[in-house]
Amino acid sequence: MSDKRQCGVLLPVSSLPSKYGIGCFSKSAYDFVDALKAAGQSCWQILPLGPTSYGDSPYQSFSTFAGNPYFISLEDLIEEGVLTQKECDAVDFGSDPASVDYAKLYKGRIILLRKAYERSNVGENEEFRRFQEEEAWWLKDYALFMAVKQRFEGKPWSEWAEDIRLRWQNALDYYRRELYFEIEFQEYMQFKFRQQWMKLKAYANKQGIEIIGDIPIYVAMDSADTWANPWLFKLDENNCPTQVAGCPPDGFSATGQLWGNPLYNWEVHRNSGFEWWIKRIENCFRLYDVVRIDHFRGFDEYYAIPYGDKTAEHGWWEKGPGIDLFRAVSVRLGARKIIAEDLGYMTDSVKRLVEESGYPNMKVIEFAFDERDTGNASDYLPHNYPENCVVYTGTHDNETLLSWFRDITPKERRQVREYLNNFYGSDREICQDLICLVMRSVAKLCVIPMQDYLYLDNSARMNQPSTLGNNWKWRLIPGQFTENLQKEMKVLAKRYGRQ
Repeated sequence: MSDKRQCGVLLPVSSLPSKYGIGCFSKSAYDFVDALKAAGQSCWQILPLGPTSYGDSPYQSFSTFAGNPYFISLEDLIEEGVLTQKECDAVDFGSDPASVDYAKLYKGRIILLRKAYERSNVGENEEFRRFQEEEAWWLKDYALFMAVKQRFEGKPWSEWAEDIRLRWQNALDYYRRELYFEIEFQEYMQFKFRQQWMKLKAYANKQGIEIIGDIPIYVAMDSADTWANPWLFKLDENNCPTQVAGCPPDGFSATGQLWGNPLYNWEVHRNSGFEWWIKRIENCFRLYDVVRIDHFRGFDEYYAIPYGDKTAEHGWWEKGPGIDLFRAVSVRLGARKIIAEDLGYMTDSVKRLVEESGYPNMKVIEFAFDERDTGNASDYLPHNYPENCVVYTGTHDNETLLSWFRDITPKERRQVREYLNNFYGSDREICQDLICLVMRSVAKLCVIPMQDYLYLDNSARMNQPSTLGNNWKWRLIPGQFTENLQKEMKVLAKRYGRQ
């Protein structure tokens, strides 16, 4: 991390107030970067950028290397002349500007992107051909995977015909010929995603804003990664999982969290010198300036659940690769800016791994007063922070700060007030005090979710783990990130030496 004290904002790209149904790499993204700069911020933390599958979670992606086509700016394509504004305006993307309607997005956006591809004559584009060549190591498998998935009406690859499910060579050759234009369409969308994102990132960097990206520890079962590299995972001879990932029961979930991702065959990874992981992290550092590695404790020990179980109650802990993986990354890639997401129950061995890696770990102020958290609450109190950490009021998985304070027990609310020495302030004033508390802490980096700066309740919550239906939808409304708020944030950043 930087030697300077820094502060930033957590806001997913999908939450930007862009036109056409979801946040994307359009003018609104550049305006947000400008607003961050005006607010004295130096970091923008986002969620994973991969193409999302059923449930719309950025942590369940069709590829760890590909980008989400939803984030391609239609406005840019209009400027290119491959779409018209009339065509884009005619599509129903939903009526609520504060929420993503994924069902309507799924139906409408790909149709427009396909029109753009058909009009682009991209096969004659030298930059596109260079992109195909340079990214072939992941792009070929991903584009074929998505094209075949389309042919099988969206079914997961585990339900495809045996020849292509098991990647027999004659089947691979057949589908590459048969689906040539669908494959090229998938590659076109990745080309536009990468082109637009790198332009936005360059602009942010020029404005003094670093991008903090997020890498999930696991990949989805229904992904090009698992389909193309089954030997890297704990799968049987028919490429079906034997064990899947999750978390054990805790104060937040009586039956634990069943994520369902296939688990890694760490012996195979170790024998290859962690080649796949090194490529994965190297790719992240092409997209981001800083990388937050999700569920860092899973590299020390990971929770294994028998495939087919309906809950996470009957799992067990197994040893992960430990420091060997991160030593290999350091040797191959050099010193990189990495944040270790070490939230949850922390054993001594996990603490040793974080310390040995040298990566800053995470502190969440909500966890300091919430008895539902199974970790050591005192570790999250600011007077116990080391400098080498990143502090948050909350993350995308937590309640907003305002709703959290209202939902904790009277005893816990009293503890918050005592710690702040504020016994009579309003709920909003308590949230203001908590933001100031983490901003003035010794932590080198402080990141605040946009919802907490806006004092929003749980109607703006991004995700409630282990639930489906209303997650990943919240969006900023145009004009909500006001100039007055930017001035207030800049005052805080300057006051606490983070500008």
